[in-house]
Amino acid sequence: MSDLLMDPVTLNDLLRVASAPDFERWQQQIHRTGGCADPIHLQGWTTRTDKSTGEVLHHYSTQNEPGSRLRIACGNRRASRCPSCAYTYAGDTYHLIRAGLAGAPERDIPSAVRDHPRVFATLTAPSFGPVHNQPDHARCRCGQRHPDDDPAIGTPLDLHTYDYAAAVLFNNHAGELWQRFTNRLRREIAARAGLSQRELKEVCRLSYGKVAEFQKRGAIHFHAVIRLDGPDGPDSPPPSWASTELLTDAIRAAATHPYTSVSVPARGDQPARTFQWGTKLDVQPVKAFGDDDDITEQKVAAYIAKYATKAAEDTGTLDRRIGELAELDSHGVSDHARRLITACRDLDPLYPDRRLWAWAHMLGFRGHFSSKSRRYSTTLGALRQTRADYRAAQERAALGLDAREPDTVLVLADWRYAGHGHTPGESALAATIAYDLALNRETAREALRSEGSAA
Repeated sequence: MSDLLMDPVTLNDLLRVASAPDFERWQQQIHRTGGCADPIHLQGWTTRTDKSTGEVLHHYSTQNEPGSRLRIACGNRRASRCPSCAYTYAGDTYHLIRAGLAGAPERDIPSAVRDHPRVFATLTAPSFGPVHNQPDHARCRCGQRHPDDDPAIGTPLDLHTYDYAAAVLFNNHAGELWQRFTNRLRREIAARAGLSQRELKEVCRLSYGKVAEFQKRGAIHFHAVIRLDGPDGPDSPPPSWASTELLTDAIRAAATHPYTSVSVPARGDQPARTFQWGTKLDVQPVKAFGDDDDITEQKVAAYIAKYATKAAEDTGTLDRRIGELAELDSHGVSDHARRLITACRDLDPLYPDRRLWAWAHMLGFRGHFSSKSRRYSTTLGALRQTRADYRAAQERAALGLDAREPDTVLVLADWRYAGHGHTPGESALAATIAYDLALNRETAREALRSEGSAA
């Protein structure tokens, strides 16, 4: 914020906002959004009346709000766009993944799910050419040892021989490759159990939750919790033959099977290609508790939640769609990322159905960053609804309506979109509010850790 205050335009606007008579109410709105960096502005009203008598119980209008607007959180999952909303999204993802590992009885996921075979698997992209890296106890192929913050890590040793076309086409087809992998995995599990696929469905269900992550070279890979359940999901025990060892073996076989591939036809000057997973496959059992070296439920959930709020911008590209390549000049896009984006543009006319240019900011990837199978756990929608219900109950209590049955109250409303975002001064103040909220959360977290270690 200190840098922003050095800007006279921002400073003057900040003083204008802070000296306004409705500043306190503006602060309350921003606190309610969690310090959202790009709040949605609404205008309108809502009225609550008694259904039987027609008595007006409460009326609210934005007419008396700052700027005659109500500000609500944008809900963007990307930390690069809105850290506060991304924090909420990451928290929801953490609870979703952990519920599938440790159970959540309040959401009809029994704690016995801990006893089901489950592993944490990472499937990576193949090589598109040698890149600068940090091999264990060795120098990079370039002859140097790269520090962790070296921007050269992940960039090609030779920009001119690196297969940029294959890299973005792989990203573009990664979602289909994952689908083929899960289909093959069911077959591998059935084969090891001595069952047909039809028979497998009657006794066992494959469940998973996954997140996509961009490697520094700009290639997508997936981290996934994969679990074996009974036929009805987490609330039914898996068959006696199901084990972590069987699941691990089946995953390794499915990931390397020739069927687990995606073919891309030859177009123009581009040859036909067949994509499979890379050779770096990691599969580890998930433990309920363990030492620092173990893959535990908490570590896995936190790891997946962390990457659920990130995208390709961590590789040096933009976090929004690109109109023209000229846009890259003013954003400090790296040469490697520029070449990947340019490959998307050049390939787009050859593969129009793949919409490569529309997804150039994602280096061709067009799948979901975070997804799960139907019965893995609860849903993000259910978690959001719980939060909405809690806030609605708080509001009813504040209005003195908590004693009334909800079915006896008629709610009428009229809302319309009125813009989004902050002025420069508002943005600086909102960032301060977001920082204070984050600091309070961290302080509370540290206090809980201290209590736990003392116990």
